[in-house]
Amino acid sequence: MELNLTKPICFFDLEATGTNLAKDRIVEIAILKIFPNGNKESKTWLVNPEIKIPEEVIAIHGISNEKVADEPTFKELSFRIYEMIRGCDLAGYNSNRFDIPLLVEELLRAGIDFDMKNVVAVDVQTIFHKKEQRTLSAAYQFYCGKNLEDAHTAEADTNATYEVLKSQLERYEDLENDIKYLADYSARKRFADFAGFVVYDKKGEEVFGFGKFKGKNVAEVLEKEPGYYGWIQNADFPLYTKRVLTAIKLRKLNTKIK
Repeated sequence: MELNLTKPICFFDLEATGTNLAKDRIVEIAILKIFPNGNKESKTWLVNPEIKIPEEVIAIHGISNEKVADEPTFKELSFRIYEMIRGCDLAGYNSNRFDIPLLVEELLRAGIDFDMKNVVAVDVQTIFHKKEQRTLSAAYQFYCGKNLEDAHTAEADTNATYEVLKSQLERYEDLENDIKYLADYSARKRFADFAGFVVYDKKGEEVFGFGKFKGKNVAEVLEKEPGYYGWIQNADFPLYTKRVLTAIKLRKLNTKIK
């Protein structure tokens, strides 16, 4: 079964120096772009992260510091990557919790303000976990009947994820072949900032998802405790989280002016 698309969708996978959104960096990115007419375009880049890759991480994805020493930095690649994904929906495996947040962080560091407002994101892992509770290699075997060779290489994982989603649509009749539906189905708790520091409550309003103000309305906290906003802006939080808080603060200010 082929995907029912109204605009292109980019399946992608990242390998990184670790899992900390604020500190870690991409070392490899693979993108598989699927067009509504079925055409495909794929790119894979090794990336110099400009920081040391820990040995325990190298043991997982096999990308050493020596291997990426002469590769371009993410900032050097950022415009090409942005041009490839601009105007597209996104999909990946565990992408809502890791790949998309880290990619957005890297784009922001490179000076590219990537806006997710008109982008939906399909997380194939969430669909799989809701249905079968397994890993990507197991998902590939279960849905596609194939062994995942070269697991933990970005290109292999990206292509496997695309094949798994198509097989999921064939297997489960209750899954609609519609990207917006799949994005909603594969969403976990609704985050305003990817990392989960700002979440939406039942009324659709932003509340803090951590710390002493957990569950409290963000706009109200920032108004009553202006020092808290300053602390977050100067602390080691993801850039996108800081951007979201700034937008909420400005929105509240504009409302008061009107």
